[in-house]
Amino acid sequence: MYFDELDLNDDILDGLDAMNFSECTPIQEKAIPVVLEGNDILASAQTGTGKTAAYLLPLLELLSRGNQQKNKVNALILVPTRELALQVDQLLGGFAYYTDISWIAVYGGNDGIAFSQQEKALKSGGDIAIATPGRLLSHLRTNNVDFSCIEYLILDEADRMLDIGFYDDIMEIISYLPQKRQTLMFSATFPSDVESLAKKILSNPVEVKIAVSKPAEGIEQGIYLLNESQKNPLLKDIFKDGVGKSIIFSSSKEKVWEIYLKFKQQGVNIEQMHSGLLQEKRKEVMLNFKNNKLQAIVATDIVSRGIDIDDVELVVNYDVPKQPEDYVHRIGRTARAGAKGRAITFVSPKDRHFFDRIEKFLEKPIKRLTLPEKIAEMAPVVEDKPAIQRKKKFYSPKGKNWRKSNTQKQKAKSNL
Repeated sequence: MYFDELDLNDDILDGLDAMNFSECTPIQEKAIPVVLEGNDILASAQTGTGKTAAYLLPLLELLSRGNQQKNKVNALILVPTRELALQVDQLLGGFAYYTDISWIAVYGGNDGIAFSQQEKALKSGGDIAIATPGRLLSHLRTNNVDFSCIEYLILDEADRMLDIGFYDDIMEIISYLPQKRQTLMFSATFPSDVESLAKKILSNPVEVKIAVSKPAEGIEQGIYLLNESQKNPLLKDIFKDGVGKSIIFSSSKEKVWEIYLKFKQQGVNIEQMHSGLLQEKRKEVMLNFKNNKLQAIVATDIVSRGIDIDDVELVVNYDVPKQPEDYVHRIGRTARAGAKGRAITFVSPKDRHFFDRIEKFLEKPIKRLTLPEKIAEMAPVVEDKPAIQRKKKFYSPKGKNWRKSNTQKQKAKSNL
């Protein structure tokens, strides 16, 4: 289906034409008509399927039709990270270029001037607010922002927001919104907490599911079975002869810092990316990486979704992501637009059960790579055996283990 076959006005179609957008992706073809009909929607779509346009385009059309109150925020888009907020902001700039619709991006950082500018913009009103939950709550709690006229709520990457502990923040934000509204929820996966949230905030939603795609054929995947003590020496060995533009993924800020420091000391042109950096620094790092001023970045999963960089040649998973979908997102940073690329994953015994889930999801084994001899000699051989499956135990929501789980989510929230 082509965009001009949809019920979109000429101003939006002119913006799409200027951006060389002509044909809908599957998620756009299925979701846009549903949203235009005024339905709530629960959509399954991973990064790279065009889901942002799947909600932005009908949102622009609906706002252009309506009689929204002036000087009030009419639509709210919640996203998990600053980087995704910026990307939605930039994409909206193209789609809405020929329209009269206005918007503001609200995300965190330590810049007091930016906070004041956001406060002013939220109070003076704009058609759309794109926001991260933490920063938006700061404004709602302290600046008496009026969200009583919001007609549209969009949750993008809902699973990611809940995974890093934003459930309570999202529910508090929703308490500031009118009960009568159209709500759109997009999520790559549907764990129980996403389903629970959907039941609470959606009204008779239409479900649109696009199967999670497997990694691109152009990605040469491989794993090393090794001990934790062998990871740093192996990483150094991989980079010793020089590799192309690369991303090294790790699950915590502490490990990212450790890897970055070791490589920096060895003269590698590398930078780090995680939520602990100031916003201006993060923007600078990503710009330098895109412009080939950096050989590599070492990052948390903040870079695994919603970041579009074309010429990454190598992705290294320093540790195994806990969800198969996150593995697909991570290695999907390479071999984009039909190019070739490599993805290497370090699998230690403690992460073997996560890796087994990834292979089950992919429905095929990933190539085992042989450790360099000098690194193999550093520790006992890790046998290629599936992890022992243990039965899950049920814990009361008010019990000790629930509190531990909640604390772990708060820690993950700070690790991005």
